[in-house]
Amino acid sequence: MDAAELKAMQTPLKEAYREDAGQALITLRAKGSIDEQSIACKVETGRALAVAGLHPATGGSGLELCSGDMLLEALVACAGVTMKAVATALEFRLGGATVSAEGDLDFRGTLGVAKDAPVGFRAIRLGFELDTDEPQERIDTLLKLTERYCVVFQTINTKPELSVTAKAV
Repeated sequence: MDAAELKAMQTPLKEAYREDAGQALITLRAKGSIDEQSIACKVETGRALAVAGLHPATGGSGLELCSGDMLLEALVACAGVTMKAVATALEFRLGGATVSAEGDLDFRGTLGVAKDAPVGFRAIRLGFELDTDEPQERIDTLLKLTERYCVVFQTINTKPELSVTAKAV
């Protein structure tokens, strides 16, 4: 896909969203079920069933997916798609790219061993290796716009309003 094709695809959407902001508000959903036999959650991905379980650092076998890894994978996926879309729109010469994310966790927090240890990532690092001959200023623009428009990055960065509910059925 080139810049003209991307623009042609997105222009009617942008116009519709400008005319009626309500059309742009979409609720995405995810659903899973707690496994009855093990400490795991079966997540419906739309393509397959992903089974998440305890990380080995918390007693898991390592056979199931780790939700922390899944968060980093979602960040990599979103950042990669966003970067490709931005590069296309900017007509940025990008032969290819590798996207990576890594995060630091202190499992003492998750296991309740130390009250001063946070539950969750202390730091997340997102990186790109680009196959390009573009000048650094264009690379900087690509990175800035990728960061700005990556939904997962911005969600982690700005912390959305969160709520939790439970009901017996």
